[in-house]
Amino acid sequence: MRVLHTIGEMGTGGAESLVVELVRRGADVGWVSDVASAGGRREDELVSAGLATAHRVPLSRRRPGGLVRAVSATRDAIRAAQPDVVLAHNVGATVATWLAVRSLRRSLPIATVFHGVAARDYRPAALVLTTAPQAVVTVSQVIADRLLDAGLRRHAPIVISNAVTAPAVPDREDARKELDLDLDVPVALCAARLAVQKRHDVLLQAWARTTSGGVLLVAGDGPEAGAVRDEAARLRLGDRVRLLGARSDVPRLLSAADVFVLSSDWEGLPVALLEAMACARPVVSTAVDGVIEVLRHGGGLTAPPGDPAALAEALDRLLLDPALARATGEEAAAVVREHYDPGRMVRRYDTLLRSLADQPDPPDDPDRPEETTRP
Repeated sequence: MRVLHTIGEMGTGGAESLVVELVRRGADVGWVSDVASAGGRREDELVSAGLATAHRVPLSRRRPGGLVRAVSATRDAIRAAQPDVVLAHNVGATVATWLAVRSLRRSLPIATVFHGVAARDYRPAALVLTTAPQAVVTVSQVIADRLLDAGLRRHAPIVISNAVTAPAVPDREDARKELDLDLDVPVALCAARLAVQKRHDVLLQAWARTTSGGVLLVAGDGPEAGAVRDEAARLRLGDRVRLLGARSDVPRLLSAADVFVLSSDWEGLPVALLEAMACARPVVSTAVDGVIEVLRHGGGLTAPPGDPAALAEALDRLLLDPALARATGEEAAAVVREHYDPGRMVRRYDTLLRSLADQPDPPDDPDRPEETTRP
């Protein structure tokens, strides 16, 4: 089965990580994968490993001229790849793919993977996803419920939770030496794009309140990089925070860290969180969306969104109690092994995509009951 993955870009985000996992494991179930995107490090890795063919599609930026260019490039990618089915990640890629398919006047099934959006964007997302794809996958149940509440019609969302392969991590002592960190200093890691959604301002304000005397590693880049630097300076955090920029060595950072932390206002189901848990790192996160679904099984502590004091308290609980942190980390690894197996995830995608490829554009049946598939 030839699968074309369309996505805005292939940097270091969660959607990009899912594409990598699907391409790598899709080969095991007979997929031949192409990736259409604006490019990025993750795409380069797939191409250099011989796992996918890349097609350049510029980001649309939600502007008419940009969308026209994206549609044209996606159309070229479809002609070159000759896919049996397209897996589009998020709404922008879905729109460009749907318009490209329509312009080719051919029947080609599209499945959308919806990773979540800010609350104000659910209604327009539901409108697009009612019209364009033949199937909608959400990465968590709460995202599916919100789409339905926002007006998603035509087909019920199918919940297929994100999953990860546990990365190989170096020796903790070696990792700390390479990062110039004392062996006994408490270390928290936040690996996330520097974007408004991730609320690094809340994280830094929380870190200023912690009493562990530890170091916060912030890995990532993005449009809020300047604001994050300014906030760290305003709070006079000095050497207590290290802004590392974009990193390709997250396993090394995880090995050096005692706790993984997220302070987001919303999340679908963050792959970075699952990767940290797979490495037996306990989690401190805001209680949002898919994070709640993961941590209900154990493996971490939560705080309300936008509450630096509560986030600081949760961080101190783990950083000041190494035994609790170790036990919570072991629990986190067990949660990922039991509930977020990547082999099972890919088999579910494979079943869905093959059903769409066999019936590219099935007629809607108003009498067919709409059931949301749960993980």
